[in-house]
Amino acid sequence: MQNNALETTNVLNLKLTDHPLWLDNFITIYQKLSVDNLALLKTIYHQDVTFVDPMHHVEGFDQLASYFANLYQNLTACEFIIEEVIVENSHAALFWTMTYQHTQLNKGKSVTVKGCSHIRGREDKIYYHRDFIDLGAMLYEQLPLIGRIIRWIKRQAAK
Repeated sequence: MQNNALETTNVLNLKLTDHPLWLDNFITIYQKLSVDNLALLKTIYHQDVTFVDPMHHVEGFDQLASYFANLYQNLTACEFIIEEVIVENSHAALFWTMTYQHTQLNKGKSVTVKGCSHIRGREDKIYYHRDFIDLGAMLYEQLPLIGRIIRWIKRQAAK
């Protein structure tokens, strides 16, 4: 792949050969990440990583590892399916579907949400990762009382 070429790939059928090493590693790890193998994060993230999502902004791998440990603590399942990748030089945008089960959300049943990530890498590590996801669909709508209120508000706004 040329460094300045823009590439779009369907990862479901992807042979991980045309991407930079940092991106191939990220895709491989995230599609098998679970509460039992969070130590794999060290293989893809730089020590000085910046990670941002709708709930947190963390700096450095130690904070990131702690954040993921807390995040995965009450999950009974979590799966990422990376559906599309756009990569140019040291930047990539990944479009994904996450399905998870949390002991205290949605009565413990599966929740599926779509999102995307902007990541930057160099050599074999990710040094910047930002997730874009509908926090309402992922979290708030899964809570009993708040979820009903948010769904009602969405219905009213759609009229």
